[in-house]
Amino acid sequence: MAADLIAPSILSADFAKLGEEVDSVLAAGADIVHFDVMDNHYVPNLTIGPLVCEALRKHGVTAPIDVHLMVKPVDRIVPDFAKAGATYITFHPEASEHIDRTLQLIRNEGCKAGLVFNPATPLSVLDYVLDKCDMILLMSVNPGFGGQSFIPSALDKLRQVRKLIDASGLDIRLEVDGGVKADNIAQIKAAGADTFVSGSGIFGYGKAGDPNRYDSIIAEMRRALAGAGG
Repeated sequence: MAADLIAPSILSADFAKLGEEVDSVLAAGADIVHFDVMDNHYVPNLTIGPLVCEALRKHGVTAPIDVHLMVKPVDRIVPDFAKAGATYITFHPEASEHIDRTLQLIRNEGCKAGLVFNPATPLSVLDYVLDKCDMILLMSVNPGFGGQSFIPSALDKLRQVRKLIDASGLDIRLEVDGGVKADNIAQIKAAGADTFVSGSGIFGYGKAGDPNRYDSIIAEMRRALAGAGG
């Protein structure tokens, strides 16, 4: 299986110090910067857009940026995030009229493409577009808000998708987002995930103002992952 990647979600960061926050989690050993993009239409919240992605790139962030679009419609915003410096762009099948076309659009814009499945969304669309996915993201909470608890049924879904990916032989990352913390990350890896989004589980840790406060929690996650099966 692919190397484990930790992806802090900046939804839980201090936005008044966003550049510093991202620098700190990357210095502490995180791998990917995760963007939760909400439109107050597809989900009941309003967060960030391409300008924030562009600002982090101008700030000097070179790590991959993983943009999770919780917006409808999708296609209009894809080129903007690609231009702003996104590495991955993932979206929900329910938010696109033409899923195959949107996946191709993302790749044509120079980004890696992926699909996101809510807890109750069936996986059947993957029968037709698995070969166009570079990432599959399973939500382990219902999207729209940070700080929610992990939904255990996501583990069975992870096992199903891991089997699909392994059988395909394709290079596809399997990401999980929602309620991921140091005390359950090993269980999540054992179910098949290799990319772990954590918002409050990382940014909510330690004492504000301490530049090293993320070192210990990310190290704890790494130890848990190293001891997990998969």
